[in-house]
Amino acid sequence: MKQVLPVLILSVLLTACSQKYYIVRHAEKAQAAAGATMQTPGNPSLSPEGQQRAQALAERLKAKNISAVFSTKTIRTEQTAMPTAEQFGLTIKSYAKVDTVFIRQLKQVKGNTLIVGHSNTVDDLVNGLLGNNQLTDLPETAYDNLYILTKKGKRLTLVQSKYGQPSPH
Repeated sequence: MKQVLPVLILSVLLTACSQKYYIVRHAEKAQAAAGATMQTPGNPSLSPEGQQRAQALAERLKAKNISAVFSTKTIRTEQTAMPTAEQFGLTIKSYAKVDTVFIRQLKQVKGNTLIVGHSNTVDDLVNGLLGNNQLTDLPETAYDNLYILTKKGKRLTLVQSKYGQPSPH
């Protein structure tokens, strides 16, 4: 019994000391109607489906104790992050690009973190945090992927999940 107790205590402590990164691509963006022009070309808002997906993300993460939310400065990424940020009373922190400086910044964050990116940066976020290349750019029609990286000590593990309505990819 004396030998089992220290092992049990250690395993409880290691489990309690885990941190998670939740990484998603922005939700579905609005498309300009035929013959119409967008108010913000190149920086569209979310479509109604995208707004529903952003709410589904907040619902999925509601019990995850998110302590930081990061997004690029585009309308669609900020709108994807907003329901989750509001749910936890957080301000969205902006990032300009995925580089070693930003990856280092993410690794220093304590607590569970949501990061919203783009189809061509989600893989850079996941691969940068993992330290190896496991993902490639997402298809342009993929909006339902949720990448969960769990950090225990110095070890990171990746779980690929889905949220919201299935994407038509």
